Amino acid sequence: MRAVQVTEFGGPEVLKAVEVPEPTAGPGQVLIDVTRIGLNYADTHQVENSYQTPTRLPFVPGGEVVGRTPDGRRVVALLAGGGGYAERAVAEEAMTFPVPDGVDDLTALSMLVQGTTAWILLRKNAHLEPGESVVVHAAAGGVGTIAVQLAKAWGAGRVVATASSDEKRSLALELGADVAVDSRADDMTATLIDANGRRVDIVLDMVGGTTTDQSVAALAPFGRLVFYGMAGRTPPKPIELRNLLGHSTTVAGMWLPHVFRLPGDLYGTALTELFDLAQSGGLRAVSGGEYALSDARVAHEALRSRGTVGKLLLDPTR
Repeated sequence: MRAVQVTEFGGPEVLKAVEVPEPTAGPGQVLIDVTRIGLNYADTHQVENSYQTPTRLPFVPGGEVVGRTPDGRRVVALLAGGGGYAERAVAEEAMTFPVPDGVDDLTALSMLVQGTTAWILLRKNAHLEPGESVVVHAAAGGVGTIAVQLAKAWGAGRVVATASSDEKRSLALELGADVAVDSRADDMTATLIDANGRRVDIVLDMVGGTTTDQSVAALAPFGRLVFYGMAGRTPPKPIELRNLLGHSTTVAGMWLPHVFRLPGDLYGTALTELFDLAQSGGLRAVSGGEYALSDARVAHEALRSRGTVGKLLLDPTR
């Protein structure tokens, strides 16, 4: 079968479509005939071996697919060990979820990682309360587009979106943000406070660097910043715990795989609620473009440029 295989770590140039043996499902696993593949920014880190967990060569990247099982079920699945950039993939049955009628491939994949991430950031980490202000950095991205919509749906008093272009800021406003500001502002602290009219209650940040540093400085008393990625590839400054006392602020981190270590089924609850919202028209997925499997390199170049919006997909039939 055709798949994208990585035999050396690096940038997008190491992504090459080749013929590889077809995977086989073992006990507790299911083989999926893939119709669409979801791309995540984390994939770019995995390819260069800068992800949270190390990767061994050679490997087929990709952690999310949608498609059909041999018995005809339409499912979306998380692939903990990769293998998604392919015509067929094997997933653990426990990490395979039915796709409701009326939910298309784009929406199913948008909710699987980006949607559940936004849900958990707001519900579990930030504990959003009605009337609070929410800053969504990278608001036109996969997580950002959903976080803006969820924050408004759950009663945020004011949603401040940041994005790098007029087009992206317009998209954030269309999705429900109350105000959208330039993510390249020299003084993000002042920009966020001015946009909100006061210090901000919640910041969702996956940028890093000075964006994180200046966002922490913009927090209101008992404000919370949740850090869930580093798209800028520059780490923020170390936080002095004593400095958090100045405004009784909280800085938290979130990595989605940790959710599966919790008792109960928080992830399943999040995904079910997201699918219900999408079916009712209360939440929409934003397409960032669809690429042929053989153009995975081009898709990664687009992701790394940070010029994309919404959810990017690969089509394994092309």
